This record gives sequence, C-alpha cells and structure tokens, in this order.
Amino acid sequence: MSAKAISEETGKEFLYKHICTSAAVQNRFRYARVSNHTDWDRLAQDHPWLLTERLVVKPDQLIKRRGKLGLVGVDLDLQGVRDWLKPRMMRETTVGKAKGVLKNFLIEPFVPHKQEEEFYVCIYAGREGDWLLFHHEGGVDVGDVDAKAQKLLVAVDDKLTEETVTQQLLAHAPENRKQVLANFIVGLFNLYEDLYFTYLEINPLVVTSAGVYVLDMAAKIDVTADFLCKAKWGDVEFPPPFGRDAYPEEAYIADLDAKSGASLKLTILNPRGRIWTMVAGGGASVVYSDTICDLGGVDELANYGEYSGAPSEQQTYDYAKTILSLMTREKHPEGKVLIIGGSIANFTNVAATFKGIVRAIKDYQEPLQEHEVSIFVRRGGPNYQEGLRVMGEVGKTTGIPIYVFGTETHMTAIVGMALGQRPIPKEPPADAHTANFLLNTSSSAATPASSRTASFSEPKTAADATPAKKLKPGVPPAKATTLFSQHTKALVWGMQTRAVQGMLDFDYVCSRDAPSVAAMVYPFTGDHKQKFYWGHKEILLPVYKNMADAVRKHPEVDVLISFASLRSAYDSTMETLNFPQIQTIAIIAEGIPEALTRRLIKKADEKGVTIIGPATVGGIKPGCFKIGNTGGMLDNILASKLYRPGSVAYVSRSGGMSNELNNIISRTTDGVYEGVAIGGDRYPGSTFMDHVQRYQDTPEVKMIVVLGEIGGLEEYRIGQGVAEGRITKPVVCWCIGTCATMFSSEVQFGHAGACANQAAETAVAKNQSLREAGVFVPKSFDELGDVIRTVYDDLVASGVIVPAKEVPPPTVPMDYSWARELGLIRKPASFMTSICDERGQELIYAGMPITEVFKEEMGLGGVLGLLWFQRRLPRYACQFIEMCLMVTADHGPAVSGAHNTIVCARAGKDLVSSLTSGLLTIGDRFGGALDAAAKQFSGAFDSGLLAMEFVNKMKKDGKLIMGIGHRVKSINNPDMRVQILKDFVKQHFPATQLLDYALEVEKITTSKKPNLILNVDGFIGVAFVDLLRTCGGFTRDEADEFVEIGALNGIFVLGRSMGFIGHYLDQKRLKQGLYRHPWDDISYVLPEHMTM
Repeated sequence: MSAKAISEETGKEFLYKHICTSAAVQNRFRYARVSNHTDWDRLAQDHPWLLTERLVVKPDQLIKRRGKLGLVGVDLDLQGVRDWLKPRMMRETTVGKAKGVLKNFLIEPFVPHKQEEEFYVCIYAGREGDWLLFHHEGGVDVGDVDAKAQKLLVAVDDKLTEETVTQQLLAHAPENRKQVLANFIVGLFNLYEDLYFTYLEINPLVVTSAGVYVLDMAAKIDVTADFLCKAKWGDVEFPPPFGRDAYPEEAYIADLDAKSGASLKLTILNPRGRIWTMVAGGGASVVYSDTICDLGGVDELANYGEYSGAPSEQQTYDYAKTILSLMTREKHPEGKVLIIGGSIANFTNVAATFKGIVRAIKDYQEPLQEHEVSIFVRRGGPNYQEGLRVMGEVGKTTGIPIYVFGTETHMTAIVGMALGQRPIPKEPPADAHTANFLLNTSSSAATPASSRTASFSEPKTAADATPAKKLKPGVPPAKATTLFSQHTKALVWGMQTRAVQGMLDFDYVCSRDAPSVAAMVYPFTGDHKQKFYWGHKEILLPVYKNMADAVRKHPEVDVLISFASLRSAYDSTMETLNFPQIQTIAIIAEGIPEALTRRLIKKADEKGVTIIGPATVGGIKPGCFKIGNTGGMLDNILASKLYRPGSVAYVSRSGGMSNELNNIISRTTDGVYEGVAIGGDRYPGSTFMDHVQRYQDTPEVKMIVVLGEIGGLEEYRIGQGVAEGRITKPVVCWCIGTCATMFSSEVQFGHAGACANQAAETAVAKNQSLREAGVFVPKSFDELGDVIRTVYDDLVASGVIVPAKEVPPPTVPMDYSWARELGLIRKPASFMTSICDERGQELIYAGMPITEVFKEEMGLGGVLGLLWFQRRLPRYACQFIEMCLMVTADHGPAVSGAHNTIVCARAGKDLVSSLTSGLLTIGDRFGGALDAAAKQFSGAFDSGLLAMEFVNKMKKDGKLIMGIGHRVKSINNPDMRVQILKDFVKQHFPATQLLDYALEVEKITTSKKPNLILNVDGFIGVAFVDLLRTCGGFTRDEADEFVEIGALNGIFVLGRSMGFIGHYLDQKRLKQGLYRHPWDDISYVLPEHMTM
C-alpha cells in the first residue's frame, strides 16, 4: 500500500516544521495530545499556554466531518476541556457505518474569527499531476467542494506560481487577502511535493490580519517514499481507520514485511469471526474476500491479508503462526474455517511456503482441534503438487480436517466448500505433475477450437512489427500497437538469472529461432559473460556494466525488462528513456514513490514508449515473448498452452491473477493471444484502455478479457469505448474488490491502488457501469470462466473463430536444480558437512540455531565445541577452551611465527598473506606440540608405562618428549600461563589422570635439567585429553579420534592467530619499513676452498 493517512497532529508537525512561506503562520506547534492516560499536571507544565488561552478540543482519529458530528469542543478553558472530554473519552461512537472508541484527542488554541475569514484548500494527486482546490467559503458548511471549488491542475514537473494561484483560484477571495493566500498556497504546494504527500486538506484555513491559522487538517503521505523522506518525516505512526483497533499482531506482520523482500500484509477485521484467510497474492486476496462476502460471510470474516513475492519457509511460518494464534483464542459455536488460497504462482516455490505453514499447523495442532478448525487449501504454481502433498499429509497425521485442491479446481471454489454451500469432492482430479514437461505433450487433453490459421512454429513474416509513422514536429510519437513478436529482443536489467533462464526456456518451447534476451545490464560487476541453457545447449549471454554499452552493441533490442530495486528503478528507467531504440519497458519493482512514477509516465508519453508496471510480473505473448517470470514455470506454460497463440487477449492489474487468467482462458477457450499485468500501483505506466485499444487494433485478437479492481476510474474508459463503438470486439470484465462496500471501516487491500477514494471508484459501481455500457460482466468472479466460455462459444458458432489443429511443442529438459528440488533425481554430493547449515532462515551450528547460541550465552568456547566436536560441552569445558585461546594468543615478537608475520607486514603484504606466513611455521618445534604431546603421553599412560619407564624409553629411542622443555622458563621460574591453567583444571575437571601422569614425568625431567618443565603446549595437550575422556560427552574411541586427527593443534593455531594479527596491525600502525636483517647478526661461513 502506498498512500496512508496520518494523524492531524503529525500533519501539522510536518507543516509547521517544513513549510516555506512569507505568510505569517500562527500557532506553530501549539497543540497537545491527550488520552485517558494523560497526566494533566504534566501536560500543563509542558504546554503553559493551556492555562492562559481559550481552547478547542477534538478527536484525532481520522474522523471526517467532526464539526457536523458534534465532536469539536470550542472556546473552552482547560477545565472546560476536561469536562467536555469526560462523557466522550473511551466511549463508543458511531461514525457512518463504523463504530469505534474515542481515545485520542487534540487540544489547540481557539482562534476567534469571522465567517468570511474561513477558506477551503485541498491538494490531491492524479495521474497527470496534482489538483489544487480552493473555495472562498470554508468551514463546517462548505458542502460539495468538488462542485463549488475553483480547480487547478499542476501538471507533473510544472512549478506553481503565485500569479497562477491568484488568477485561477482566488477570483472570489477578498482582495486584501489574495497576496497572503497565494503565498501560503504556493508554500503549501511545495511542502506537499517535498514531503511526498498524496492528499492534503485544510478546512477551514483562517486568514486574519494577524496571519494564517491552520485549524483542521487531513492528510495522506506516500509511505514508499520513506527512503527519500526519512530525515524529514522521522518515525511516523500511522493510525488505523476509525472503527478498527490497531493490533500488535498487525504491527508484527508489518515489521516482518519491512524486513523482507516479500509482501506480508495483515488487517484484523473481526477477531471473533469464524472465517480466517491466508491467501497468497495481492489480487487473489481481494478475490477471496469478495467471494466470502458474496456468499454471506461478511460478518464472520475475521481478517484480510496476503503473503506473496516468494517469502521464505521461515517467513511463511511466522505469518501462519500469527494467524493460527489469533484464530484459536476464542471458540465459535460452529467451529472455524481457515482458507489457505491463492492463484497460480509465477515464481514462488509453493512447496517451500507450504512447509512453513505445515510447521505452524503442527505447532498449533491441539488448539486447532480444540477450536474445531477445518482447513481448505487451493494453490498452483512451481512445485505446488509437493506443497499440496505435504499439506494433505499433515491433515492425516494430526487429525485436522484439511482439504487440498490444485489448479484443476476453480480458484474460489474452496470458499463455497468452506461455507457449506458447495459439496466437497472426495477425490479431486489431479493435474499433470510438474515433471511432465520433460515429456512430449502431444497426448494432452485437446483444447477448444482455435482461430489460428498457422501453427505457432511456422515462420512469421516481417509484418510482426508495427511500421513507424512519420510525425509532425512537436507531436509526441505514437506508441506501438504490437509490443512483442517472435523476433523481439530484450535487455534485462539486474542479475536475475532464474528469470532469464525461464524466458529462454519459453523461447525454446515456442520454437523461436534465437533467444529473446540479447544481454543483461548489471552495474555492480564489470563486463562479463553469463552461462545459460538454450534447450540442451549451453550458451553465453553478455553482461554489461552500463546501459549505454548494452544498447550500442545490441541495436536490435527494443524492450527493457527492469528488475532494478525500488530505490534505483526510477533513475535507471529515466536513463533508458534517453535511448530511442527502446520502445517498451517493463518495471518489476514494487514500492516506487508515486510522484516518481508519474514523472516516468510523462517522459515515456513524450518519447512514445510503453511502460508496463511498476509493481508487475510483466506480460506474455504466447508463441512469441514473455517478460521475466510471467506465466510461471514450464509446467504451467504447457498446461495453459502459452507456447502458441490463442484468440483471447487480457489485461489485469495483478501478476498472480494474470496467471490465473491464463489457466481460466486455456480451459474455456482456445487460449491466450497476449496478456499484460499493468501492475498494482495507483498510476501504472500504461492503462487498461491503452492495452484494450491495442487489442482492438490487432486482427488476431477476437475477444478481450479485463480484470479490473477497486480504486481509480480507468475501467470507465473501457465502458465508454464500448458504448461509443470504438471498442467493437466482445469485452468480458470483472472488477474485484466488491467486498469493500460491505466493510464498516476502510480497508487498504494488497495493491497500492486498490482503495476507493470516492463512490465511483468502488468495484460495485464500476461493474454496474460496465454492464450498462454493454460489457459482459459476470455476477461474481466465480462465474468469470463461464461468461468467457459463453462469449467464446458464440464467436466459434458465428464463424469469427475458426478451429485449428493443436500442434505439440518441443520438449525442454528440466534444470538439474529443479529436478532435485522435486525429488526426481539423486546424485552423490561433492561435499558432506555435519557441523553447520546456513540454508534456512537461521544459521545452525551442529543442530543449534544461532539465536539459541546467544540466548544461552555459550561464548566462543561453546561455539568451538559445537563446530569442532559437535557437542554442547559443559560450562567448565567452554571456559577452559577460552582460557587456552587466551594464554596461547601471543608470546612476543621473537618467536618464529610472529617474526615471519612482522617481516611480511613490513614487506607491504596484506593481512591474510602475513598471517599465513606466520602460521606456516607452526609444527612440532614451534607451537604444534599439542597433538604430539597428547599422543605420546596418552600412549605411554594407556600402555601402563611408569613415568620413569616412559622417560627412559624416549631417551633410548632418541626421541624428544613433546611438550617438555622451555627456552626461558624453568622449575625455578615457572610459566604463569601453565600455573593458571593448572589451577583451573584441578578445580573443575572431574578427573586429571593424564595430567597427573605428565606432572610425574616433569618431576623426573626437571631433576635432570630445571628448564625441562611441562610447557604450555604439553599442558594443554594432556589436559585436553583428560577433558575429552572425562566430560561425559565422548566415548573413549571418539576422544582418541579427535587427538589422532589433529584437533588439539587447532587450539594453538586459533589462539596464536590473534597474536599474529596483532603484530601485523602493530607494524602497520607504526608504519615500519621493509625489514632487512643486519649483517652483524649473520655469521658468514663459506667453504674453505672458496676463501683461498
């Protein structure tokens, strides 16, 4: 959703902070917010003017016409305000159809003034620009301002001047107020633009000799502009519409949505309702709500919401558990139903999202059974069969009634089943499996008669393209009637390899001669090649760093498919519009600010470029070209027969619903000729009528289907075209969102443009008008397919559509990764790992989620235990590991490892090279004695040798005892590192048999030479063996294996790396130059015969 209402307090704060005008704006920041929790003494301290001035008090909860409703207290002192609030605060009030509790009020200074000093000002956004309304008689009785007010359209990118305001808006304003009004209105309009308002109304605006007073204000801002306006907006609190409470669960889902690239929405309508929905897709969510209301469920509908845009399994789990938590709080005498619906997904992995839902169902198994919940599921799209399977399985294992249906079932049929108005099939027919696109599909079910006079696979003539017309100077170029052909070439902006591969597979199955993607543009890497498949063959597509290079090297390209982010889509599209060869641009991103979109539309119109989107999946022309992920994967392409043209063209707002239309049209007609999803924003780059007119001018199109929706007035132009005879082909149209008129409070549906700001924008009004104009309008979405079939059959009967033979498409191999996802193949893995898994929503160490690692404060020792030993070690063991790392971290610059690191650092090498240089010196002679000491001491101890026998044996064998001896430390000058570790081990370890044995050896060796002590390497080695053998987490064989494979040396390597890095940073910080060893520290001993 884009435009959101803000409180009057927030709106005035924006105005007072940021308006730039020479008009004297009075009472700046003089307002006080009160609720039932207000401390009145503190309030008076914070706002001393409350004690000295006459006051006005009113609710600040998005309530219209408060004065008419008697909800404004005027000319009161502070005690009078409190008395006025007593009977109203926290009391239920009815405003129109909405019932709500008054809980937030605003107190402001009372402004004495005359009626003739009240004015009305309003600014609101339209497609061509922003409308300014001004009326010289403002206030409570302003009446129908649309009919009365002076209007001025400020076109996109035009500047408003005081002169224009005075001439076109202020004709009836008092002469002595015109200059102040004009100056203020220009400042207000600039504020409106700078802060991305979409609606701003002041009524009344009072202008006296003292200055300008903003009495009452209502406003909406474009929330998608947050990344542009955050510094000016700050943290904005968006109040819910009056009559609906703000729930913490809504805020939780909004937070999930903000952190996700997917779309997650939730509005709670009736927490006690028995009908709950969890629908995938912005358009589909509206259709399900419509159907529930059409079947009489409006009073029991508990929520509106959607999840779409390929949410992860974890995100879907979080969303699902929120719904299940809400619906299992209060019982309903008739039990409850959960409708898990959706259209046919374009790119969302249905199985992955359903696994998240299944996890939530398992977690809530008992509450769901206790509340007698039945679940009805209908879904299609990538891997949907596996998703339906796991959903059916969880029903069997939990005993919860779960009914699952796929694309063979009409999208909204499950609503009738859930509400008991349609029988539930015992065994729904199953469609072909996703894997079937590996096979030749000539045996598939026959399609209805078609109008094709030539096979899709036959070569087309050059007449595919619309010839360019010569233009008069100053006249904008006309937009093409034919956007795509079998020879269309496109650039793809963004590293969307999956979408590109989907386009190439579509091209191949359509028997195109060459791929439709000429190249990709990706500014974040240098020019290179990217590998893709063309059927069985691997091909390389060029990737360019900038758009200019791409269009220069590929003059045949005339389409851009932009996967740029919402932040960069505007700039990249504006750049593209400077290249005349680009005639069509598809903008996939959702969330581009409306003001920026309108600038794109204006420039595209000037250049004669067609824009599809923003907020779209794109479009498809069967047999020719598809945009990105449109149409889904190959199984759906084949099932909906999108590999060859039909006779029906459609236009929709919703991407998901466009795929549903592909399915419906393929089942009821000879298929789709072309389909476009113009996008869900308020101002799509191209309109319904733009495409309907194209289809009217395209001879191969025999009938047109339009799926409109609530919001905007564009559908009326279609009715007008039909009524006036400009559109002569049969048009079937249905506008979704009919449920909105049944709700008591305003609901913003999933698409930004799906909100009615006036009666004419409601879906009910549009459907009625279209019906009256001669458009074929079904009674509900449920009947859309039936009406399409009837119109199609009539065209066949009248000979407009002539049957043609179905031609099977070529087979396309399945990608290995997808085949593996479906469980169709297996292959030995190149690597195996058992310590870590980063694939899910959360990083897992040896089975333990990273959040749990921090929650339990396991520390570095605990993490090392998980990753090295796959065990959760006792607390003392974790502490011992951390102590070992601390004592081995460094031992000065003179040791070989530190010396090497320093020399490398001074030679100008980078950190990794310098660190590696130091680490390569670690071995038996330096630092690597842990493993060797552990093996020698444990071998001797386990074989029953006495300490003296072990020492004598090593001497006899001519071997050093690893871990014994120190260059500096001795029995008389003990190593404090060893002493610290010894004290800890003796205090905390359950047993120290090997350590005790090593200390006996030390007594013998130090009696011979004082420096033959058990050094830090030896101590850690033997103590670690005691730890592994006695902590209770390992068998004896496991403990010995860790010693054998060299795990203990890892302690020294990890610890000493800290010191080496320290030496590297120290040398860089000290800016030490290249090291050269001094001659006087080198003994030059040459062979005698060389010195003679």
